[in-house]
Amino acid sequence: MSDAQTPVVTLARQLKRRTCHPDLYQQALSAGLTELQARVLAGRLSSPRAPIEALVRPGLKYIHHPEKLRDARLAAERIAQAVSAGEHIGILTDYDVDGITSHVVILRTLNELFGVPRERLHSLIGHRIHDGYGISQPLVERTLALSPRPGLVISADCGSSDEPRIAQLARAGIDVVVTDHHALPVEGPPPSALAVVNPSRSDCSYPDATIAGCMVSWLLMSLARAVLIEQGILGSDTPKLSPWLSYVALGTVADCVSLGDSAINRAVVTQGLSLINRMGAPCWRMMAERLGADSTPFDAETLAFQMGPRINARSRLDDPYAALHFMLADNDTVARRYLDLLDQDNQARKAIEQTMVETARAQVQPALMAGARVLVTFLEQGHPGVQGIVASRLVQAWGRPTFVLTPAEEDGMLTGSGRSVEGVHLRDALQRAFALAPDALPRFGGHGGAAGIGLAREQLSAFEAAIAQAIEEQLGERELYPLLLTDGELDASCMGLALLDELEALAPYGREFDPPLFEGVFQVDMARLVGSEGNHLMLTLEAGRQLTRAIWFRAVDPGDPSPISEGDQVRCAFKLSRNRYRGRESLQLMIEHLEPA
Repeated sequence: MSDAQTPVVTLARQLKRRTCHPDLYQQALSAGLTELQARVLAGRLSSPRAPIEALVRPGLKYIHHPEKLRDARLAAERIAQAVSAGEHIGILTDYDVDGITSHVVILRTLNELFGVPRERLHSLIGHRIHDGYGISQPLVERTLALSPRPGLVISADCGSSDEPRIAQLARAGIDVVVTDHHALPVEGPPPSALAVVNPSRSDCSYPDATIAGCMVSWLLMSLARAVLIEQGILGSDTPKLSPWLSYVALGTVADCVSLGDSAINRAVVTQGLSLINRMGAPCWRMMAERLGADSTPFDAETLAFQMGPRINARSRLDDPYAALHFMLADNDTVARRYLDLLDQDNQARKAIEQTMVETARAQVQPALMAGARVLVTFLEQGHPGVQGIVASRLVQAWGRPTFVLTPAEEDGMLTGSGRSVEGVHLRDALQRAFALAPDALPRFGGHGGAAGIGLAREQLSAFEAAIAQAIEEQLGERELYPLLLTDGELDASCMGLALLDELEALAPYGREFDPPLFEGVFQVDMARLVGSEGNHLMLTLEAGRQLTRAIWFRAVDPGDPSPISEGDQVRCAFKLSRNRYRGRESLQLMIEHLEPA
């Protein structure tokens, strides 16, 4: 059969109304929320650990003291010792947004608040392609080659699974303080580290293990400040780290940690956005300039879909130091120059992503035809920096846990990224797959929704069988399909900016606290394709004699005709959005799904 005749498996998205948990709904009404706000809250949470007040009115008072983090006092005292003794300090972080923002928090605190000269601080960030993730062997060698060598290395957003490399640094006389938030290996924290500050530790009493790596770094450096004041090395008037919460907000949103039942994450993002929107730092000002006058004020969506991808693109395709320099820029000219680099990389990333998605979609067709509930695809010509994005696209299309692999730098090895669906914990599945076939999965890590793997090329089939069994054990009889959870219908006569204000009062939205999504039946009053490639659909929709403007991004492939015409009856899933144009605001629907009514 020719490629043109190869059947293509497509699965229609299904709309399903969220379950509204009645007890929480009543509690929300009693707390003063409107009916719609209570419906939205109770559709995302069931029995939150945090009080409703902490979730709907976020505040810094809900951040727990860093002393509750296991090893935090030990780590803070070692940092204080390095500061007072004039030691060189290495800052070793991951290359994604969480890692970069962690790096900024640690570096700016040491330099600007603790007075450590910049020449005694060494930025150690791995190259995704050449060095790999975490405290990699190339980073260890780079650290050992420094002259003079640092007496202390502080990791952030990595290190919990890097015992062999930490041991190598320790043997060279370098103390390693690990700060991280990823799940630890079954054998526990790396024993060669001086301290391991990670809320995911089983012996850690910190009340919230969902915080991002940048927040762990912020907490530790806040405690180090307190220790330095206790020891008389710093004065009590030393500024607090509050301004750095702008970076923590960006890292928290971009790393997709929970914004649901986490009073800390919600407080950090809320406060951080308030700081960002003062536009005090060149990085925020230049991003606002790039996005246009109608882009402010920034919200969590701006961080997730505008800033985050640009910073991540640099680390996916090249070394991440341009992203670090952009975040640290002390004037607009420097920030603008580095933002140009990030933008160029982001455009290149999009082109690579499109090609890889098309190839991957074709490659998984036989597995879908065979009824596979886990997708594993190897792209021989793929770029490792875009694996996770491609996996996400396949998850969106078919609603199945997906792994995308590409060749590694090391001969005969593959690297891969996985993305999951609701109800499947990816790292637990990988741990189970490792138990089933240890030779097939020598390297893996991650969390419930996303994970990274490394394996030998000849072990690919064994890995596919092991991960399929591991995920099937979690799934049981559950049926898989692309799913959109909605908050039900809205009265068309009520749709306006006041309703949007009511919903925005529950912000920030993000992972495990998705933006409200509604459904409804409309008549199409106007429909036309727009955009440089003619693939976005501009609509005017009518319901209850009210006309509302709507936009459906990437409604068709470039060159294809519009799927709907004026006069059609359609069923939509949509978000309410604020369209800003030349200082004027109006309500606009963002279409997520559209089908004939």
